[in-house]
Amino acid sequence: MSAYAHQMEREFSAHGLSSRGGSEMESRYEVESGFYMTSFAAMIFMGALVTVGVLFITLLIALTVMLQSCQNRSKGVIEIQKLNDDYNYCKIFAIYAELNNLRQIEFPTICMSLAMQHIIESQYGRDLNSTMWLVDKYFDSFMPLNDGLDVVLMDLDEFLPSIPPYAYPLMHRLNQHSHHCFEEAKHLKQRLLLRLYIKLQTRGWSLILLSRRPETLRNATIYHLTSAGYKGWLSVIMRLNDEMEMDDRQYLSKRRMVLQKEGFRISGIISSQMDSLTGPFSEQHIFKLPNPMYYCFNLPVNNTGEQK
Repeated sequence: MSAYAHQMEREFSAHGLSSRGGSEMESRYEVESGFYMTSFAAMIFMGALVTVGVLFITLLIALTVMLQSCQNRSKGVIEIQKLNDDYNYCKIFAIYAELNNLRQIEFPTICMSLAMQHIIESQYGRDLNSTMWLVDKYFDSFMPLNDGLDVVLMDLDEFLPSIPPYAYPLMHRLNQHSHHCFEEAKHLKQRLLLRLYIKLQTRGWSLILLSRRPETLRNATIYHLTSAGYKGWLSVIMRLNDEMEMDDRQYLSKRRMVLQKEGFRISGIISSQMDSLTGPFSEQHIFKLPNPMYYCFNLPVNNTGEQK
């Protein structure tokens, strides 16, 4: 080969190496300065972004719901606490009112509302059942003597409760559901009292029925008693003319003392009203029936049936 040919080959080789070197350097530059991703990797990347976004939104929603739940729970606790405070206040006031025979005008409105709520929510029925169970358990624990002198005094006015005329406007203000619950509570009381009455008779107890009603209503009272299923009592005591001006407590206490002087052994007294359950007692068990209705309807009345 000639010197010229060798020179051309060296130049061509040098040029080729130069070109390849430039291409390799250029390729390396593009890889180092850019970001290359296949379509499959791109799909995975986008899916991950969507998943993270959904999880973030879900977390925000969960936190919002939890916060709202905490707020509602706190509100509920406050409302329940207030209801309990009102109930405890009215419970104490109810005892005070019965002991002192307070009139409606002296009884807080919130307490009369709670008394009605007590009936509507069936708590009155549960209290009544529990009290009847206690009475039944006590008189089932021993038997009366065969001389007929062991007696149980029962408040006759519990058997035939009537709503005084001045209470009807309040009854009309009750909605249909409240009125229905009130009537059911009265019927429940009558059923349980009649059942207790029959049980006591079956066990040999003599029953004396004590009423605040005047003697002039005896025939009508006896008729209603027998119609309701009450029979076989030892005596029905009603107010005589000279007792009409007496305070209820004085009248009832006087009649109990008369029975004791006649030789009767009063083993128990059953009533929902404190005037029957206060006064001098001698080894007598007192059973007070629950009576939230007393503060709604059975307000003190005078002898003509008008509100005092």
